[in-house]
Formats: sequence, C-alpha cells, structure tokens
Amino acid sequence: MTADPVESVNTFIGTKDDGNTFPGASMPFGMAHSSPIGSHYAGYRYDDPLIRGFGHFFLSGAGCSEQGGLVSILPTTGLPRTFDHRAYGAAYAHEGEVGKPGYYRVRLASGITVESTATTRAGVERFTFPAGVTPHVLVNVGQANDGEPVSASSVRVVDDRTLAGTVVAQAFCGGKPYTTYFTTTFDRPFERTGNWGGAEGGAGLRGQWVTFPEGPVTAATAISHVDADGAAKNLGEARGKSFDSLRAEAQEAWRRELSSVEVSAEGADRTVFYTALYHVLLQPLTGNDVDGRYRGFDGRVHTADGWTYYEYFSLWDTYRAHNQLLALLRPGRAKDVARSLLAIHEQGGWLPRWAYANQETNTMTGDPVTPFLVDLWRFGALEGVEERAYEALWQNVNGVPPASSPFEGRAGNPSYLRHGFVQYDKGFRKKGQDVDPHHGASATLEYALADSSLAIMAAALGRHDDAAVLRGRGLNYRVLWDAAVSDRGFSGFPRPKLGDGRWLAPFSPQGPDGFHEGTAWQYQWLVPQDVPGLVWLLGGRDAAVARLDDFFAYPDLVADPARTVRDKWVVGPYEYYNQFRYNPNNEPDLHVPWMYALMGQPWKTSAVVRAAQTLFVDAPNGVTGNDDLGQMSAWYVCSALGLYPVTPGTGDFVLNAPRFDRAVVHLENGRDITVTADGADPSKLQYVRSLDVDSQPWDKAYLNLSRLDGAHLDYRLTTDPTEATWATGPSSAPASPNTGEHVS
Repeated sequence: MTADPVESVNTFIGTKDDGNTFPGASMPFGMAHSSPIGSHYAGYRYDDPLIRGFGHFFLSGAGCSEQGGLVSILPTTGLPRTFDHRAYGAAYAHEGEVGKPGYYRVRLASGITVESTATTRAGVERFTFPAGVTPHVLVNVGQANDGEPVSASSVRVVDDRTLAGTVVAQAFCGGKPYTTYFTTTFDRPFERTGNWGGAEGGAGLRGQWVTFPEGPVTAATAISHVDADGAAKNLGEARGKSFDSLRAEAQEAWRRELSSVEVSAEGADRTVFYTALYHVLLQPLTGNDVDGRYRGFDGRVHTADGWTYYEYFSLWDTYRAHNQLLALLRPGRAKDVARSLLAIHEQGGWLPRWAYANQETNTMTGDPVTPFLVDLWRFGALEGVEERAYEALWQNVNGVPPASSPFEGRAGNPSYLRHGFVQYDKGFRKKGQDVDPHHGASATLEYALADSSLAIMAAALGRHDDAAVLRGRGLNYRVLWDAAVSDRGFSGFPRPKLGDGRWLAPFSPQGPDGFHEGTAWQYQWLVPQDVPGLVWLLGGRDAAVARLDDFFAYPDLVADPARTVRDKWVVGPYEYYNQFRYNPNNEPDLHVPWMYALMGQPWKTSAVVRAAQTLFVDAPNGVTGNDDLGQMSAWYVCSALGLYPVTPGTGDFVLNAPRFDRAVVHLENGRDITVTADGADPSKLQYVRSLDVDSQPWDKAYLNLSRLDGAHLDYRLTTDPTEATWATGPSSAPASPNTGEHVS
C-alpha cells in the first residue's frame, strides 16, 4: 500500500535558523492560515518558549519581517492583567505537538489543547480546556508578530457568536500599510465579552475578549482584502461544519496535491521530499474572495470570474525553479498565475517585481518578471494571451515607469539601453525597498538573462527584429567583464561600472559593492544563456572547470560531502558578502551545480547536488537559508528528481543523478513522467553511467519540456566517476540560445 503523503510531511521543517516557514494549518495556495505566533519576525520559531496567539495570515519562508500573524487568537483560563501579548503569551511543550498539512496541535502549559485547520479563506481553531476552568478567548487585533507593525485596527461585536473588524498592517519589506478585513465566529454563544484599548483607532493594544460557560470552543476566522462583506462571505467555507470535517477536507485536498509526485523514498528521506513539495504548494496565495472579488493594483475592486486571482509574488526568488515546477505539476494554476500578473499590469500600469497583496514593494533587483512570464509562456500558460503578455514585457524591458508610478521596473534601463550596463550608484533614488543602480553589476547580469529569455519568445511570435535586439542584449554581461581583476589565483570577474563608464575602484570580487545579496564570485556564473561565451572569458573549459572546482571546494566535497558543505560553503542565511564559495542559502547561484553539465562534466553536477541535498534534513533547521516562498524547496524537489530548469525560456531541464530509485510525476494531462535509477542511494555520491529515454539511449545532459511529457527516464548509476562518461560529448550540452554555439 502506498504511504500517505500527508503523513510524510513535517511542517516543523524550516521553522528554525531563519528558514521562516510556519508549522500551522493551510489549504494549498490558501489565503488564510492558522498558525502559532512567537517572538520571531516570521511569526514562529521552533525554539521560542512562548506562543502569543494563533494568527490567520502568514508568508512561508520570506526574509523580511512583515510576514503576518494577523488577528491573533489565544485561549486562556482567565483574563490577563495586561493585554500585551508579550506578557500574556503561553508556554507550551513540543511533546505531543503535531504539524501536518491541514492540521496542527499543541498543548499549552495552562492545560489547554489547541488544534488548527483551515479552509482556503479561513483559519479554524479548536480549544479544549481543562475540566473545571472558565474558557476565555483573547482576540488581539492590535498586535501581530514582532516585525509586523499594526498602525490601526478595529473590532466590533456582531452578535453573541461573532466578532468582525479590520487590521491595518505594514506590507512586506518597507511596503505601505494595507487593510485586512476579518470575521471571527464561535461554535457556541459567549456569555460575556469586553474590549481593551477601544473598539477602533490607531496603533496600540486593541482587542476583544470573550468568555464561555463551558468548552471546548471552536473559532473560525475568515479574512478578505476587499471589505467586511467579503470576510463574512468567506466564512461560509467553514460555517456549519465541524472541526473534524474541516480537517478531513483540508487533508484530503493536500493528499490530492502531494500525490502529484510519487517517490520510493522511506523514512526521513521521504519526509524531507514531501515537506519540500508541501512548501512549494503553499503559494502564491489565493487573492479573491469566494464571490470572485479582489482588490487590484489600482485600488479598485475587480472580479475574477471563473478563475483564481493569485497574490504575493516573490519573483526574484521563484523565477528560478518554483515557477517551472508549479507550471509542470499544475498547469491550470499556472495559467491563473499568468493571468494574475497580467491583471497587475493592466490595473497598475506595469509588471511587478515583488507584489505584496495589491501593491508593489520594489523588493530585490533585476528583472525577474520577464523570465518568469517567458517560462509560463514556454509551459503553455499564456495560451491565448501571448501577444498581450509580450507587449507588457516589451514595455518593461525597454522603458521605465513614470515617476508618479509606484513601480520601479528596470530603473537602470536608461544606462543599460545606452551603454549596455546598469550604473553603480548608491545615491540613486528609490521608491521602495531596493533599486537596481544600488546593485548595478548584478542588475546588469539579471537584465541580460531576462533579455535573452524574451528573445526566445519574440522569435517564436515572429518578432524577429525584436529577437535580434534582445539576443544582443543577452550578451551584455560581457560589458562588465574585467580581465584584469584577480582573486585567489583566478583572473577575470564582472565588475561594477560608474555612470560615466569608469570601473568602480577599489574593487574586490569578494566585496559587497555592486552586487545584490552576493559577490562577483557568485554572480560570475549567472550567464546560463551563454555558457560558451562565459567559458571563453574564463580562459577555456579547463580553466572554467578549475574555477568551479574551487568555488565548490570540489576535492574536499568528494572526500567528505556533508562536512564540506557545512564548513567550506557559505554557512549563514544572511552571509551574502565577503564570500568566494557557493552559497546554497540564496538564489543567485542556485543553478551553478548544473554549470558542470553545461561544460561537459555532468558527473560533477551529480556529486555537488548530492552534497547540497545533505543540508535538507528532517528537523526544524532542515531548510537551507530562507525558504523564500518555496524556492529553496523547489530546488530540492527538482534536484531530487534529477531535473533542473537552468536557462529561462528554453524549456530545457538539465539532468543529474536522481536521488530515488523510482519517482513518478503525474501530469494533469495523464501522461506520467517516470524516473528510475536502480540502486540509487542518497547516502553516497553517485554518477550517471548511462541513460535511456523511452528505451532509447540518451547521451545529452538535458531534456526539453516537449520531450519530457510522458517520458520514462531510466538511469544506470555508478559510484566510480571514471565510469561516468555519459553526456560528455561536444554536443551533449544545449547550445547557447543567444549564439547557437556549444562549449568547445
């Protein structure tokens, strides 16, 4: 009998060491949640001694502090002396604590047991009180987690079972305040109630307490970004249903989603895989109410009729693997994701970078929306709207939003289009969290990658002049290449340029100047669109591979994989700078293990990937870095299957030795992808000796999406790298989409 994938998930993975996941209950892609809040800026941290309440909105794995915890509910056996949640938070024990998809349980020191489940738009709690105590429930609308400032809130008593109100909280990473409407209903009437801090007003402690004659008590809280009526209607998803029936519905929904991939793994290896897949399927979040209404980027209310509007797009992170994995597994949802981004463009006038609720935060840099949408086109998610999407993308890559627009877009475009690079200018005015000229060198590399991906789409749509221009821009990384810069015995690195074209001086490839959350060491590899050109700049294939070996500490890695990745690679989630090695905790170099395969040495890709996977474990610290709305988890899922989407727009998956002896990806069209590798052993470094695709020998290091559909990949593995001659020929790696050349 196949093991239940729901029981294979441990939602505590990533709740420590700034993985920033949350352990509580959610539906797949749910708008609302029910999860504990502690003192950590992400809402919960596994080693936090107190639970301050159970909030109803969270982001999974983000790196900024405004990540939810809104409308916090805590059961108590009496009323506290102060209504500050920092003082009345409840101690709890991990013994007996349960975290599974759609269900969470914990026992508080007061003896109260709290259970959580969720619908798509409501979080639900069941509070079981000790015998002989009077049940109290505190509903705090004036506080969230430590990093989420509440600037205004309101709460009112609708009837003897229902509370309603608003929370105005700070958006992610320096965004603007936004309003969340809520309705909370209890399964039995409360006999007394009281308010603290006033029914409405500005920042400060504010909330409502209710007292019941007996327990247990079930509370359901629905949220909306539209209005009070939207929250009340969303509550209909839970109204009239028992907690147990809601839990069963949530877990069955997760069972369907998680069953899209079957793997032969057992024990902790199985748990790590299915928890990663679970984290992938948490977001983006459903944005429209049950009646289809949502608040758009023009501040007005719109209706999604017959489709789902999605919100919260961490594009700088998710364009690298999460987007492609979701499009592969759930093409129907991917179409709605694409439609949502085009709705943002239509209503807001520009395409987003980090879209939080109905606003652009301008968090992170580069141009992630272009490869994101181009890949959705490649996966078929733009069918029928290709021209509309292309026009929006063409506007984005060639212009800059007006000063009055809240969007920054490609703020470095004036310099980039004129000179081929984004100038490094720390004094450049920004509209939000970040702006491209503050990180001119990395922004240049991101722009070039985006342009290259759009060139592929332009050519397919018959816009050949556009394609030629974009392919030329795809080589702009060369404009910043300075062959005179040396570090650690290697010469030639990307180097920032000032607005007048002069090199930034002084400059160190390990320093922070000009690169966003990384150094020239990590960003030198962000050229998957032109690996042959990069290899030439690095002095040829042997020199390029030698630099990769140093980057990964490859000789040490082969000798002791788990120790090397923890001792020699970048260790901390925020240790971006003064680094010269691979950073598995952050996005800019996540694709680099597959650069070996693109340079003709795919066995080293398999070794590095296996080593990196040791960082993902069945423990609260089992995610490397912030999970970044599922991107790190998507990296793990893709690498474990042996399929990674390295170059945006191409539809190519670069291959590596799979982690399991059997995996089946159930596509929505009914055509399964089957991956077999007899003798696969995650505890060892293994290499590909040979590969058959649909019973025919396959000597290429990649497989295109068009060939992957319904394919059976049958690997033969070896522990001896001298036997791993598979896919090492001169045309085994894909040609550059920019130049058509192969690595020589």
